[in-house]
Amino acid sequence: MNHTRIGIDLAKNVFHMIVLGPEGKVIKRRKFSRAQLAEYVSQLEPATIAMEACGSAHHWARRFREYGHQVMLLPPQHVKGYLRGQKNDYNDALAIVEALSHGAVRSIPVKTVEQQDDQALHRIRQLRIKELRSLVNQLRGLLSEYGIVLPQGKQALRAQLPLLLEDAENGLTPGFRALLNREYQRLRFLIEDVEWFDQQLLHQSKEDDVCKRLKALPGFGPVVSSAVKGWMGNGRQFKRGRDASAALGIVPRQATSGDKIRLMGITKRGDKYTRSLVVHGARAVVREAHKKDDPLSRWISRLVETRGYNKATVALANKLIRIAWVIVARGETYSPKPVAQVAHT
Repeated sequence: MNHTRIGIDLAKNVFHMIVLGPEGKVIKRRKFSRAQLAEYVSQLEPATIAMEACGSAHHWARRFREYGHQVMLLPPQHVKGYLRGQKNDYNDALAIVEALSHGAVRSIPVKTVEQQDDQALHRIRQLRIKELRSLVNQLRGLLSEYGIVLPQGKQALRAQLPLLLEDAENGLTPGFRALLNREYQRLRFLIEDVEWFDQQLLHQSKEDDVCKRLKALPGFGPVVSSAVKGWMGNGRQFKRGRDASAALGIVPRQATSGDKIRLMGITKRGDKYTRSLVVHGARAVVREAHKKDDPLSRWISRLVETRGYNKATVALANKLIRIAWVIVARGETYSPKPVAQVAHT
């Protein structure tokens, strides 16, 4: 493979390319349509191609690899620091290839088609849950304007709506009853749809070896295990577990100057969806820790007493991601120490 480096600024229909030669000088600037880009890259000698990890980037990365190129996907927030001059498509492509040349920006692993399928499953499920939550809140709010206050939760609403529609003495007008009946049908559909997605994730967690080993972790059910597996991939992009937790944004944010070190809240970098699932799973473990006497539960209880409930939850989420990295990257199995082994230490 030669030392030609290529930066491509991706878009839906128009793509801009900057090519650096072996000495690091710009030797070519080109603009392509969607069809022209694939044809042009397929005819190039093997090179290193860099793109931002944005929409359609994984598709193009897989395609360019088929042509024999080495492909690097770079985080957009880190590429921005290499932008010089006015912002335009060519300067964006130049910033991408210069970030590649610098070598300090960690690349993002290219997702396989199977990983894209898993991600799509989670993203659509996430949207359905958001739609369901919005519908439940809207219906409860509308009913309150008619003097009807219902308990929180989708199942309570699902059980009460048929009774309200049948009750002729509750003050609901015919027009609102018609609207309410339509929304009741939509509510049933969304609840059943979310349950279908949950069943798919449950089936996946039973069939996939990595998910089965991740489910042994406290707070890791089928949904969390599948999300972490899809986010982490094979885990080899991280050198250690702390790198994985830092990439997910559950390490302290620093503001250090001189010898004065100041640690603040977590960075919240990386995938918000996966991070929220891991933190919610950790919160469920922390809630039950006082009822148990194993080493992890005692550690959690001490943190709750000294640092508070929320900080203990985030600390546990950090620990769980580090353990998850060991399970995924090294192929190991989670095996906590029994209480009896620790009682004599």
